[in-house]
Order: sequence, then structure tokens, then C-alpha cells
Amino acid sequence: MPGAGCDLFAEYLVAELNAQWHRLAVKAGVIGKDGVFLIDIAGNWTGCPPWAWTRVRLTDRWDLAGVLGERPGRPEFVTLSADGDTLLGATTEEYEVWLIAVDRVRERQEAAAQAKAQESPEERAAAWKSLFQGPGPQDRLRELWAHGLARNPSMPDDLRAGLLGRSPYILWSPLPAAIVEAAINHPEWKVRGLLAEAQPNLTAGQWTRLILGEDDSRHRSTLTMLAAERRAELTETAYGQLAADASARVREETARLPGLPLRMVTALAADPDPAVRAAACPRAWPHLGEPARRRLLEDPSDKVRTEALLRHHRDHPMPPSVFASENLQERALESCHLERGLAENLARHGEPAQRRALAGNPNLEPALVERLAADPDEGVRSVVAIRPGLSEEQRAGIRINIDPSGHRSPLRWVVALHDDPDAMRRLAGSSHPLVRRSVARARRLPPDVVERLARDEDRVVRLFLAESCDDAPADMLLGVWQWWTGSLSFPDRPHSHPNFPRRDLLRYAGDPNPRMRQLALDDPESSTELVERFSRDTAAEVRLRAATDPRLTVASAVRMLDDPHGRVRHAVAMHPQLPARVLVQLLRDRDTAQAAARHPALPVEVMERMLQWCRPPTSVE
Repeated sequence: MPGAGCDLFAEYLVAELNAQWHRLAVKAGVIGKDGVFLIDIAGNWTGCPPWAWTRVRLTDRWDLAGVLGERPGRPEFVTLSADGDTLLGATTEEYEVWLIAVDRVRERQEAAAQAKAQESPEERAAAWKSLFQGPGPQDRLRELWAHGLARNPSMPDDLRAGLLGRSPYILWSPLPAAIVEAAINHPEWKVRGLLAEAQPNLTAGQWTRLILGEDDSRHRSTLTMLAAERRAELTETAYGQLAADASARVREETARLPGLPLRMVTALAADPDPAVRAAACPRAWPHLGEPARRRLLEDPSDKVRTEALLRHHRDHPMPPSVFASENLQERALESCHLERGLAENLARHGEPAQRRALAGNPNLEPALVERLAADPDEGVRSVVAIRPGLSEEQRAGIRINIDPSGHRSPLRWVVALHDDPDAMRRLAGSSHPLVRRSVARARRLPPDVVERLARDEDRVVRLFLAESCDDAPADMLLGVWQWWTGSLSFPDRPHSHPNFPRRDLLRYAGDPNPRMRQLALDDPESSTELVERFSRDTAAEVRLRAATDPRLTVASAVRMLDDPHGRVRHAVAMHPQLPARVLVQLLRDRDTAQAAARHPALPVEVMERMLQWCRPPTSVE
């Protein structure tokens, strides 16, 4: 039974390799006294850091040599002591298995980084030349280069225009007029479409040339829709041509343009196409005469009649017969003036979704508001609890459970009162956290209101105050900093707040909380030595802060390019004094190529050559 013999030999080999690895790991100190060590499962190991370390502890049935590799007995993995100073790896070459131990890892890294940090002008020139020697980069690497170059602040405008169609990132930042014009006239639709979606501050003239330059009506309607969503202004010429466009879909989107002149809005309310009439009806209604309104109310299109009825019954009570016969649903319940009997019947017997919609209706009589405040459905009661016009006694008497993680948008009616100090004082004492959160979104608040909100038991109130209010106090900002890292809307708050402490921060240099520890580098009395110390900190976020500090030495920046955390590696890849040979290495690595292509020290001639290598557009439409 030769197969059984092979299986027995494989089992023996696996057991022997496990035993040898464990003996060396204990002897070298890879396995700590607590049994913890770090491991990288190197199934596709290249032999070069950075590795993806995971903290582990062996169980009673561990089997590294049997499971970490292409097959049992041919292991591929790397282990490291928890302090990062001793490495033990297992690798297979043909019929041999190697267990390789390396001690003094940190010392070796320091020495290697010091050597790499030194570079003569001749070596620098040779390094840049080497980037373009041999076969060109693979498609994915070219794509990463293009993405990085698109966000490189040092790239000249004449080269930046060459990235159109090669990276979408170029269109998300403000561009000079010449590049915008090039994008408007670009042969690829995806470039023109993304320009409308992403480019900030397009002028009315640019919008006009972009939209009217499209021969395809589908493209014109899409661009017009984007202009409406972004509340863009167009020229009088554009409004006139779009309102008279042969495509009904274009005219429908045109009706939603906020700057469309009223005479064109009212004309579109009588358009031959019902979708256009429905789109124009809400804005046109206040400016239409009675005959035009009557025609819309009697329109053969259900969609048009719905829009007309919703506007008509904001001023005229809606009877049950209209509500029952038309497909008005919850929109009518939210905004229309309902006849008393209809409103009362829905408040008593409507479905929960209907009662929730009704609970927010501004036209609801006080008696019905009171009834819905005691509704058996908590969702209904929750809507009533955030209505304007309630006394705080009424609001506090509504029985609800509030999810502290929910509803982060401010209440519109509170926002409308932000400039009223007395209203802010009254609402800052509300029992409802959503009301207090909405107050905290005000840009300026009276000192007593700020003091009260800064001590609020709801930490989202304190967070909103830190993000939005210029009067937020320093001690509260420091408190929020300990648990909040920033949002997409306010990416660097509270740290970027003008009242955030900037002095007396060195006292946190030894703080056990890494969030506080890193603040020491913000102190004007902090030193290069502290930056170097933090570059070796055990916490990744402290090392990240050191990686972005301009005082970080070149040698430390080179060393940190092997950091196990990707954010640290990408941040330090932007160090302004990285040697060219290091940047070339980063540009060839998919993990860091995009960050390296953003490096402001890339020579113009190098960026030009990289752009030539980037994959050219392959399609026109």
C-alpha cells in the first residue's frame, strides 16, 4: 500500500517540522511568556515586508506545518515575537524545507533604513532612469499611477489634462478653465458625465456648453438632471433651448432646474407630455390662473392629477372622496389640509404607516396631535414628539424610546430658529435629544446655551456641538477627541476646531490613551526627538501621526514604509524627502503605487513619462 506509506511519511514530516519550529520559536523568544506571537500566512509570500501580522496563541491541537502551505509538509509562513524583534519563517524550496530565524530585527531595520536614506545626485538620477527600464508596468499598476497622478499637487496643468479618461479622480477637485473645457469636449461620455457629477463650481457658461453640446438626448437628460440636483445655474440660452427640446425626458428634467424662468415653468405645465406637466406642476402652481389649474386637476394623466391635487389641497380641505379615489397615499397625509372627518378617521383607524405620515402633518388640529401622541404605535408617537409647536411639557409627556445611534440629521424647524437666541435657550433644555442635537448644529450660540450643551448627557449633542458650533469650549472638544475620529461631513473635527487646545499638550506624551498621546506633537514645544519616539510607538494611530509630521527624519520615514498598517505606510509614502530609489520601489508596488504617484517631489519629466505609460482610453462612447 504505497499510498498509505506516503501518508504516514507526510504525517511524520509535518510533526517533525512543527516540533522543530516550536523548539526554535521558544528558544529565540518568538513565543512570549504568555504564549502570544504574531503570524503572517504567507501562501503567496514574496519574502519582502510589509506583512499582515495577526496576534495568535497556540491551542492544544495546533498544526502550522500541516495547514499553512500548498500542501502538508511544505509550509509557507512567517512568525514574529510580539515585540517585533525576532522573526522565524518557514519556506519550501523544491524538496527542502527551511526554518529561518532572524534576531535583532528592529536594529537591522534601523540600519537598513539609514543606508537607504542616503542618496547622491547621481544615484537619484539613476533611480529615476531605472523606473522606465525593462518591460512596462502591468495594466493595474498603470491604473494606480493614473489615480495617484490625478491627485498630485505638483502636476502641471498641461499634463493633468492628459489624465482625462484615465482616472476619474482628476474631476473631483477644482480644475482650471482650460482643463474643464477639455473635459467638456472630451470624446468619452463617461468623462463628460462625471464632470457634471463631480466637478465643483462649474459656471453657467460651462454647464451650458456641456449640456447643449450633447447630440444624444439621453445624455442631455442625464446632464440636465445632474444640474438640477446640484442646483446649478445655466444661461438664458440654455434654459430656452432645453425647455423647447425635442426630447420629453429632457424637458421633464428641465422643469426641475431651480433657475428656470417662471414663464418657462408655467409653459411646461401645459406641455404635451404628461411627465413634463407633472414635473412642472408643483413650481408652476402658485403662478397659474384658475383655468390652468383646473385643467391640471382634471388632467387625464394620474401622475399629473396627483401633483395638482397635492398642491390644491394645501389650501383647500381634502374630502374623503378625493383621498379614496386618487393614488395620493402618504404624501397627502404629510402635507395636505384634510377635512376634519377624514383626518380623525385616519388618526383612529388608519394603518400604522398612515398614522405615522399624518403625525407630521403641519395642518393637523391640536386634538388630533394629542390623540396621536398617545398612539399605540411607538413610531407614530416618535414623529409627534419632534413636531414644532409643542410645549416642552407636552414633548416630555410623550412615551418613546430613543435610539442614541439613530436620527443624526438636524430637525429643519429647529435649524430655521438658529439665529433666534431665545428659541435656542428654550430648545437647549428640551427633554428630547433630537431637539438638543439640532440646536447644537448652530454655528453660533449664546454662552449659556454652549455651556449647557457642552455638559449634555447625550454625547451626540456634544459631538454636534464640536463639529458645528464655533463657540464649543476647549475642554469639551478634548473630551470628544478621545472617542471620535471624524466623519465624512466633518473629517477633521474636533481636532481642527479653532478652540481645540494647542498648548500644554506635552503632558500627554506618556498618556496610556494613544488618542491623547499623539496630541503631544501638536504642542509648539514638542521636539524632533518626540517625533522619532512616536514613530516607534506601539499604537498604529500614534505612528500615523508621526508619519505625517514634517520633522520626521528621512531614515525613520524609510523604516516606517515597512509598517504593518497600511494607513501608516501610505501616509509616510508622502514624506517630502524620500530618496528616489525608495519612491521607485513604492511606484512598482501595487500596495503603495497610488500613494507614491501623489508624491509632490516627483520630477515633472518623471510624471510625463509615467503618464505616457498609463493605459490610453480604449473607447469613445
